[in-house]
Amino acid sequence: MTARILLVEDEVKLARFIELELSSEGYEISVAHDGMSGLALARSSPPDLAILDWMLPGLSGLEICRRLRATGSAIPVIFVTAKDEIGDRVAGLDAGADDYVVKPFSIEELLARIRAHLRRNQEKEKDILQFEDLSLNRLTREVYRGKQAIDLTAKEFDLLEYLLSHPRQVLTKDMILERVWGYDFMGDSNIIEVYIRYLRLKLEENGEKRLIHTVRGVGYALRE
Repeated sequence: MTARILLVEDEVKLARFIELELSSEGYEISVAHDGMSGLALARSSPPDLAILDWMLPGLSGLEICRRLRATGSAIPVIFVTAKDEIGDRVAGLDAGADDYVVKPFSIEELLARIRAHLRRNQEKEKDILQFEDLSLNRLTREVYRGKQAIDLTAKEFDLLEYLLSHPRQVLTKDMILERVWGYDFMGDSNIIEVYIRYLRLKLEENGEKRLIHTVRGVGYALRE
């Protein structure tokens, strides 16, 4: 998929130059020339990466970054600025920026940094499975329904991970048995129904809507 990049830069000629270069690399670009417009764009249509100038009319790039991080946004942020003092770099990174490019800069260097951050973000996303308000972290083995942590056994976690890996697909009991319990499992296939019930009880404990649905005569599916 085409990565979407937000560029917030008040120097119109420089913004146009960066926009053309990024577009020629296949990125989808949104441009704002002041801080408030940039923040509004970041919130209404969250990009895959943001490039922020520091000194902007209305709202600084530093403040944009702080506000994004305060609302939980984890998109990569690259500052492109003439402020090159060590203290400025530290302030930018402390505000939540991921990188810092000093003007004047090489467009090749900026492109390389963009690629690196997008690649790192994509790799990170593979470890997080999400559907509706349900999320599962493969590395930490944490599961959340909204902001509520869900405590699962090892097998419940494995079953939910398999369902989240195939959203909206109907998974047969044979498929689930082989993937979650192993092809050499010799027990009763009713074990799946038991664990589906366990999962539903935990995921719907506070009246949340059902996400794991039974497809009669076939198996189960994770659906809205």
